[in-house]
Amino acid sequence: MQEPNKVNFGPIIGILSHPSDGASGRLNDAPNVSYIAASYVKFVESAGARVIPLIYNEPPEILQRKLNLVNGVLFTGGWAKKGLYVDVVDGIFKHVLKKNDAGEHFPLFAICLGFELISMIISKDKGILERFSGSHHASSLQFMKSIKIEGTIFQRFSADLLAKLSTDRLVMHHHKYGISPQTFQENMHLSNFFKILTTSTDKDNKVYVSTVQSRRYPVTAVQWHPEKNAFEWGLSMIPHSDDAIQVTQHFANFFVSEARKSSNRPPVRDVLDNLIYNYTPTYCGKAGKGYDEVYIFTENLARI
Repeated sequence: MQEPNKVNFGPIIGILSHPSDGASGRLNDAPNVSYIAASYVKFVESAGARVIPLIYNEPPEILQRKLNLVNGVLFTGGWAKKGLYVDVVDGIFKHVLKKNDAGEHFPLFAICLGFELISMIISKDKGILERFSGSHHASSLQFMKSIKIEGTIFQRFSADLLAKLSTDRLVMHHHKYGISPQTFQENMHLSNFFKILTTSTDKDNKVYVSTVQSRRYPVTAVQWHPEKNAFEWGLSMIPHSDDAIQVTQHFANFFVSEARKSSNRPPVRDVLDNLIYNYTPTYCGKAGKGYDEVYIFTENLARI
């Protein structure tokens, strides 16, 4: 157990913005626009952390300074699989590994697209992703028989909730790509880096990897969306039951508890100047689908 005086009770999470405005240009169609869905911010805040937005297309030196202010990183869902965004994801992922290799506990949580991109990076195979019918789809999680729950992101779950995860539709999927367990295991880079915790089944009963955790690093990735259960309402099939909300909360608590192990203590003023609180979210729930709120970034507003 970590010594109390070394626990970071004020963890900061960097969330990487994604190209577009989150609403296909209906909110802002500027060429340099990027966004973070507010559900990701609330997900982190619900577990006791604050957020600094990592604006993917801001100058590299500013992005690096922001990375030096945070205690962990979250990669969001989305669609971008080429260009500057992917290069930035690659660079931040290498930064995460470098920090941990140097002895600083620095967690990464990758959701949906984030999972897909780091799988492409780790596997060294840009074509490793396969087509799945996982859009607008709530499902269960099937645990790998060889996995011990202790020490994984599921360790806080009660036995009852773990059982329900295997039978009830408690997790929300929204993706067109994924990786089958066979493809995953056949790639030695992936199978050596990650252990598969769960699989899920798409609308066509095809099985894909849905939750993984690094064997060596504090890196966890999911093909589904834990943030949606508690904080998004745009799609009718998103689970909102008490059990579904507990799933969201447990995942947020685990990730932020990992960030509390970080030894990084940046200057308070630099943190305050760059928190997400310096930006105003845009309500877009009346558009009928997609996100309820988004933070939109149209220019370099970094204040370091």
